[in-house]
Amino acid sequence: MTKVVFGELPYLTVDSAVVACIYQHNDLFTVYLESGDILIYSASNWEFKRTLYNQGDAIRNVSRLDSRRVITNPADEDDCVANSPRGDQVASDSSDMAIEQSPSTTNRTQIHRDNEGKDNCVVFSPDGHQKAYGGSDSTVRLCNVATEESIHVFVGHKEEIWAVGFSPRGDQVASGSSDKTIRLWDVKSGKCRHILEGHTNIVSIVVYSPNYGQLASGSFDGTVRVWDMHSGTCHHILAGHIGRVSYVTYSPKGDIVASGGEEMMVRLWDVSVGASRHIPSGHRYQVADVKCSPKGNLIASCSMDGTIRLWDVETGVCLRSLTGHRGGVFGIAFSPQGNQIGSGGCDNTVRLWDVDTGSCQHILSGHTDVVRGIAYSPKGDQVVSSSLDKTVQLWNTASGEHCGTLDGHTDIVYGVTYSPDGCLVATGSRDHTVMLWDSGSTACIHTFKGHTRPVIDVVFSPSGDQLASCSSDETVRLWSVRSGDCCRTLSGYQTVLGHIAYSPKGDLLAFGSWGKTLRLCDVASGQCKAVVQDFHNNVLGVAWIPSTDGDYLVTGCEGGSVIKWQVIEGEEQYLVHPCWIGINGSLNITGVSIQGVRGLNSSNSQLLKQRGAVDEPESLREAYERMVSMVSIAQLRQSSSDMEIDSTSINSLSDEQQLQDDHQAEHRMVNRMRGMSNGRRHHPYRRRT
Repeated sequence: MTKVVFGELPYLTVDSAVVACIYQHNDLFTVYLESGDILIYSASNWEFKRTLYNQGDAIRNVSRLDSRRVITNPADEDDCVANSPRGDQVASDSSDMAIEQSPSTTNRTQIHRDNEGKDNCVVFSPDGHQKAYGGSDSTVRLCNVATEESIHVFVGHKEEIWAVGFSPRGDQVASGSSDKTIRLWDVKSGKCRHILEGHTNIVSIVVYSPNYGQLASGSFDGTVRVWDMHSGTCHHILAGHIGRVSYVTYSPKGDIVASGGEEMMVRLWDVSVGASRHIPSGHRYQVADVKCSPKGNLIASCSMDGTIRLWDVETGVCLRSLTGHRGGVFGIAFSPQGNQIGSGGCDNTVRLWDVDTGSCQHILSGHTDVVRGIAYSPKGDQVVSSSLDKTVQLWNTASGEHCGTLDGHTDIVYGVTYSPDGCLVATGSRDHTVMLWDSGSTACIHTFKGHTRPVIDVVFSPSGDQLASCSSDETVRLWSVRSGDCCRTLSGYQTVLGHIAYSPKGDLLAFGSWGKTLRLCDVASGQCKAVVQDFHNNVLGVAWIPSTDGDYLVTGCEGGSVIKWQVIEGEEQYLVHPCWIGINGSLNITGVSIQGVRGLNSSNSQLLKQRGAVDEPESLREAYERMVSMVSIAQLRQSSSDMEIDSTSINSLSDEQQLQDDHQAEHRMVNRMRGMSNGRRHHPYRRRT
């Protein structure tokens, strides 16, 4: 049994938990959402067609659904419905639900059951003569459709039944249970043929492949498993969902499995092969920080989706996702040796991860509020963390023991960093100050005053004689470490600034902003050398990539994307070109050039082009404008009968964004942190209209 991560197919991002996803007979793929909306895609190229809004009744009655599917009613978690193969009957497990006999008739048929009120799910046999009920009493009942008489009662599960499914020939029934197992029952004899074990949580859905060979199961453990229906062995474990999997379905040919659940994404898996390369697929929520490994071969990004992702610098392939934080992750750092990653998040903990295995080595508890920043000492023996609890904590990386507390700020501490020699620690706070500490004695050496609003990030120059700080007062200040004097103030940006980073040579400063820009400034003169304004969202994270063949940057954005940039020095200005983009799960990379990208085979290139990539370079701004005119407005304004583009809605949305007060952005960010730490899940970057 091999764990396989598939990725040669696009992911479909949706706006609500997925109740069901169905392949229709007219080459359409429909996604049924808990919100009551139905999304329609082309099953051949995954092109988005339209949204049918407020279709709760249609989802409840499933009059157009595939015949052998079971679907949970979004209005009531205890109701399940299923169509008969001929489409002339609908069965329900609800004791008081009247079901339409067909879409074109008003005749009603009430389903009668032996153990009324105890059935969780129901499914028809392929010929429509039998149906199977899964009960809360841990039994599966096989009944005659015409007479409602029981044929068999399958007994064996230890807990209630969540899912039932018929094989294509009708000779086998599969059942999934709260006892974490799947049982395969022989319809003729009523005996259990196989017990499938492996899921670590409730089995929520079971479905057979059309070609009579496989069985796919989804679970609350976040995985989909593909089994051999004859031997009961597990062929594949499809891991990638964040949260429960509530629905799984096969394509008509049986080569693709679609799965969905509470993470608001439909994932598509190619089960016709034993392995597949992973196309870049990014964070679902905003990227809070990005860092590059000391060797320059890996990029780490952390997000409000609670994950840390490791990317290959050259290809942009997402190599691994680290999960464990309960809530968003706001700060990450590589150890000097590059073998460990430290992270801080909304669960008030610092976690130390093994880069090679992805396992969590230590969970450091001591902060009483969200951990905002994290940094390693040059030797790698200590890690320092800053928090909304107004303190800075020191930890031993080998033992995980607490080493000391830097207590002096009067408000939230955002940024924290070690000096290159490890003797000093610098911190930036919401109290408008930058403080310089002795890392050994934990005594405060200097308090740098000058910023008039919260200090978001601090960083030492490579030589260690200069300290840079950026603030929501729209300035960057350069400080002398020796004297504590402000050497230079970079201003005029008119927006809240995000993370800041020195280039490896120390001659350039790069910083993102809440104004959707990336800027490069010359340290000696303070002049701006490059401005990248092609971002769709605020730029929250920025880091330089150590390299011997040129200068490269990586940025993390509020929309969930991670982008690698090449920085080319010109006569007066620097040119900044995108190399690759690891965007959110929808792979919506409209206008991004894939020319010259290494590691893409013809199939991958074709799929990327289907999501909007182009062969020739195009600016992200041009791509965004084209995308808005073709897609975005339709998705915002379409109805079930009208997809006319209304430009005024986008204009008003843009005006609303422009009128936002950037000075309140930092306060909103703090509220988001607290919300995530309290377990409230939402889209931090989604704007309500």
